[in-house]
Formats: sequence, C-alpha cells, structure tokens
Amino acid sequence: MGAMMLIIIQVLLLISPSITKSSAQSDVITLPGCPESCGGVTIPYPFGIGSKCAMPGFELNCSATNAGTSTPYLGNYTLLNISLSSGLARVNMPVSYQCYGNTTRTNLSSTYTVDWSGTPFQLNTEKNIIRAIGCNTLASLTIADSGNSYVGVTGCAPLCESLESLTNGNCSGIGCCQATIPETSNYFITSFSDLDADLNTSISYNFTRCGYAMLMENSDFYFKTSYITTNELIGQNTSAVIDWSIGNTTCDIAQGNKSTYACRSGNSLCLNSSTSHGYLCNCSDGYQGNPYLEGGCQDINECLKNNPCSAPAKCHNSEGGYKCSCPFGRRLNHDNKNECELNLALVLGACAGVIVLCFLVLGAYALNEKRKLSKVEEKYFQEHGGRILLEKIQSDQGFGFAIFTKQQIEQATNNFDNANIIGHGGQGTVYKGSLRGQMVAIKKCKITDERKKKEFGKEMLILSQINHKNIVKILGCCLEVEVPMLVYEFIPNGTLFHHIHSNNRDNHISLSIRLRIAHESAEALSYLHFSASPPIFHGDVKSLNILLDENYTAKVSDFGASILSPTDEAQFVTFVQGTCGYLDPEYMQSCQLTDKSDVYSFGVVLLELLICKPVFNFDAPEDERSLSSCFLSAMKENKLHELLNDEIKSEDDIEVIMEVARLAKECLNMKGEDRPTMKEVAEELDRIRKLTQHPWSQGFHPEETETLLNEASHSIEIDHTDYFSLEKKAKQNIAAGR
Repeated sequence: MGAMMLIIIQVLLLISPSITKSSAQSDVITLPGCPESCGGVTIPYPFGIGSKCAMPGFELNCSATNAGTSTPYLGNYTLLNISLSSGLARVNMPVSYQCYGNTTRTNLSSTYTVDWSGTPFQLNTEKNIIRAIGCNTLASLTIADSGNSYVGVTGCAPLCESLESLTNGNCSGIGCCQATIPETSNYFITSFSDLDADLNTSISYNFTRCGYAMLMENSDFYFKTSYITTNELIGQNTSAVIDWSIGNTTCDIAQGNKSTYACRSGNSLCLNSSTSHGYLCNCSDGYQGNPYLEGGCQDINECLKNNPCSAPAKCHNSEGGYKCSCPFGRRLNHDNKNECELNLALVLGACAGVIVLCFLVLGAYALNEKRKLSKVEEKYFQEHGGRILLEKIQSDQGFGFAIFTKQQIEQATNNFDNANIIGHGGQGTVYKGSLRGQMVAIKKCKITDERKKKEFGKEMLILSQINHKNIVKILGCCLEVEVPMLVYEFIPNGTLFHHIHSNNRDNHISLSIRLRIAHESAEALSYLHFSASPPIFHGDVKSLNILLDENYTAKVSDFGASILSPTDEAQFVTFVQGTCGYLDPEYMQSCQLTDKSDVYSFGVVLLELLICKPVFNFDAPEDERSLSSCFLSAMKENKLHELLNDEIKSEDDIEVIMEVARLAKECLNMKGEDRPTMKEVAEELDRIRKLTQHPWSQGFHPEETETLLNEASHSIEIDHTDYFSLEKKAKQNIAAGR
C-alpha cells in the first residue's frame, strides 16, 4: 500500500509541475519506496519494515495472519502504534498465568522474559503497571539492568476467601491487585509463587485454578469475577507502553557528528531523552511532520488550523509562525499581540478630518450605491430583470417600490425563524418581519419557471403600480436569490379561511360583514381584470388568499400564481396551478388561465361564506367530496337549507342568502363564457348589500316571499331571464308590503 501511495505522488509531480516541494513532501513519513503502514498501523521513519527502510535497531516485521491481514511486529511482540513526538510506542504483552490441574498442584504455567538489551527500547515506568488476578498467588515482575544484572522485583498477591467475596469493579485487592514498576528496564521476567507453601488451597480450588500476571498500560481497569472462575484470560494480550530513543548520547554530542545525527529536517530540534541516555527529534514550533527525514517538518498554517487571532484581528500565516493585523482604527494590544485595541491617536486624527469628509459624502454616496450593487449575486439579479427595476427606481424618485438585499430580508425575519411563519402555500412560505421600521409580509417562493424569470422585472413594474384599497400592496422584492422573494404590506387580522373555518366562536363574522368582504374581494379582482394595464389574472383565488385587517376590510393577496393577460396564444399554455377545490374545470382541461378562471374560484369562496365547510373533503364519499358539486346538487333538488351553516341560517336575511347562492351558481357554470365577469359579480354583490339596507327588506309577508324564492331557486335550472323576472316580482310584492 505504501509503494502504491508513493507511485501516485510521483505521477502527480510529473503531471503537475506547479506542486511545490514542500506541498509534495508534507505527507511523506518514511523513506522512498518503503511501506508507510502495516495492518492499519502507521510506520514512520526511523521505524521501518525491514533493515533498508529503518534506522538500525528500529527494524519491524510485517507478517500476514491467517485471516489474510498483516500485523507489524517489534521482535516477538505485536506493535500497536508509534508516537514520534513523545518517543513512545505501544505493544501487545501476553498475559502470564499459572494454573493447577488438580488439588495436588500439578503446575501448568506460561511466563515470559523480555530482553531488549542493546536495542533502543525499554519499559516505561510511569505509564505501565503490574496487575495480578487470582487467589493466594503472588505475581511478580523481576527487573534487570542492561547487563541483565538483578535490579529489583515488584508485584502483589490478590486474596480471596470465597466466591461471594469477589465483586465486579475496580482492582481492590480482593481477587485483583496492582503494583507500580520502580525502575526503567530493558530486561524483565514475569513469575509466580505461593504466598504460603503450607496454605490449604482446597477452598479456592473449588472456584479458581489459575493466577494471572499482566504487564499493562496504567489506565482504567474493570475487574470481572469471571476472570477468576473461568479461563478466559488465557491466551489474551494487554497493551504496554515502551520508551525509545536514538543512540546512547546526548544532543550536544550527537550534533557534532553530522553523518549519524538523526534529526535530518532543517526545521527540527534535538531533545535529550528523559528515560535513557539517547535523544529524540521533534519539529520546531510552527512545524509538523517527520523530523527524521530531509524536509520532513513542514510549516503549520495556524490561521487555517486554529485561528489564534481574536476578531477583528486578521491572521497571516508565515514560515514557522503567524502574525495578526488589525483593521483601520485599531492596533495590536501591547500585552497580547493576538488582540486589537482602539488606536486613539488615529481616531483623533480622523475626527479632525470630519469637516473635509462632509463635503465628500454626497459624491461618495452615489459611488457607494454602485459598490453595493457589485456585491449582488449578478447572475440572479440579471435573470430576474433587476436592471429594469433599478433603472426605474433611479429615474423615478416617487416610485414606491424597493429592491431589498438578501441580508436585509434575513435580518427582518431573524434568518427565516419558524416563529415568524404566518402562512404556508403551494407557492412558498410567508414570514412576518420588520423592514425600515414597517411591519411587512415576506413571501419566500419555492420555484419559478424560465418564462417568469425572464419577465419578472417587467411584471414587478406593472404589479407595483397596483393601487387598490382591497389589494395587498407589493412593496418590493429581493433578487439576490434563485427564486425572488416578494415583500408585501402586513395585514394583521389573518385570513378569511381562518375566520370561516375556526372553531372559536369569537372569530364568527355576521352575514353583513361576509357580504362586505365578498364585495370588496370582488372589487379587487375586477380591478385586476379591467383596470390594470395590462389586465392581471390572479390564478389562485381562495379564502386563504383573502386577508382581513383590523376592521375586517378584505385585502386580496398572493400573486404567486398570477400572470399578466397574454399577448399571444403561445403564452396561454402554462403549468396547471392553483388549489384543489377552487380550480376552474375548464382550466384543468385546457391549461388556459383566463379572467373567467378567477370567477369560478371566487364562486367557491362565496360557497365557503355561506356553508362554512372545506371546499374539498378527501374523507367523504366520492360524489360528496367537492363542495361545489354538493352545492349544485342541493340547488337542483331545492335542499340548499341543508347545506347552509347554522349561524347563517339563523339570520333573518334568507332572501339575501338566496341571492348570493344564485350568484355563486352563475360563477360555477362549467363553461367560462356563460359565467359573469368579475365586474358584473362586484356590481351584483353591491346590489345585494344595498338590498339588506333598503326599507322594503323589512316587514314582508313571509309565505308569499318564500314561495317566490323557491320559484327563483327552481328558475336557476330553467332560464336566467325567468329568474330575474321572478326576482323583480318578489321585490315588487315586498315593496307593496304584501
């Protein structure tokens, strides 16, 4: 694997001359052509696989296992990892054991001797410990010096009287004990002996036959009673920490012989080993890598790794270090060069130039505006027709439309916090926010088509000119995003849908207010169809898109689905859009959005005002799912009273209700050409509202009027002219007081 990595690096150097020497060598950890790892263990020089890849004494073996993997060996011991900077390594040490085959003490044991004499390795005393596990058995570690002369012995004897005396947990002395290692050594032996040769072991023999000695790293150890009662520790290994160093001389002496000096990198330093007579190499401060190789220590980019400069200080990397710089008006702190402080001298000098700067402000303002524009994501700005809007804003000071930056929108909505959501729709999500001291509604659209991208700027110019008291005013937009965001005036009293379908009786609105809302909404749509230039088709008329202010004045909103009146036939074809239950059947078949499509959807809104039920119910039988279908069936069978909302039926203006029902029926005609225009609908609603205020609307003869209204209901299925003649006759009778 290491050879393959080297080949890849060499190929990259050939095909990319721009790669610098330092960048090419920054990841090299071993000699050229030598493996960099074995069995997942990184092998840095001076260690190496084989004598040609290692410094003398640091040769390792990489052997294949039965499982098909490779394992690195330091002598007879499995190597776990190597640390260059600390001069440490970890190896596996076998667990020594002594077992009794029977009560007569037939001894079965496995101990080991480690002899690292003449090698760079020795046992680390601070990081290792000897642990003994068993009952009434002394486990010891005999330590010798480099000449194999006896130095000392350490160990301990775990005691236990019965199985019940053992508990899982820390090594407490009962069944498990531990002892420190007093001397650093490169020669040591594990061994066992009885605490008392005459001690009767028949009691412990019933639940344990083995004692264990474990030379291991001094870390948390969890003792299990099963170690005593089973043989699970036999054949196991522990990890132990060993020290290593270069040679047996100090840095002062080693540096005098350049041919054998191990610290080869130019950015390295020599450290005397604290555990032996040798030395170690480390990279200098500000560098990292392998100090034992030429060019092995490479500069650390402190600014990228862990920026030490406190804001607003800026970090600048340099070879072997870094430096911090401060923005204008600040300087580095005298005591802490990583922090900035106010530069009073410079501030006072700047104040002296304020008078001069005042004369330059007006000229700089125009230049600053151009610089702001340069920060806009030009791609989206151009796609959405931003130039057209910008030219209009600059040329017309009275143009009541603004282009907001993405940062302004995010700040206004607290980064689109869910707590600021006031509505969801198929076209996007609406957030409330504050822009320039004014509460606004910001619509974050989901998608847009390519035609709308190209025409967006032109359409905004037209939509911004809409000025009607019953239409939510478009205040501006944001073009720095893939799909433009629209900014509307904020309407505080929620949607008509909420007031119609809420279970809260406090939200109930009377019939007269419902008529006013319907009339104002119709006036708004009539304005879009007949007064806007060019005409605008809303495309998604529904109760959710009719907002109410604090006085319950209707405000038609959400032009997300709107299109301008097409100027050629090709523009008629678009994706079917709108909301299920409100969609014009003719539009769903032809994909041609017309002014009569809005009339149909408005007819459904009239039904909501009268019946107060969802416009589409997926849980109902198939023939009862659509509110409009149920309404038309009820009208045909003269059963409208069964559909009406109880609160609506309780009001006395049954004649007015029938008038509105008749108008809704006209709006829901399957053929668009047979529907009235929104102007006619608005005029009819105005007439119906006046009907509720006329003197003859009170005190009429109920039986005769009810008969006439029933006839009027039936006449809807017969002939439009007959209906109006019957209606006229009913009013004449009411006016005559009959």
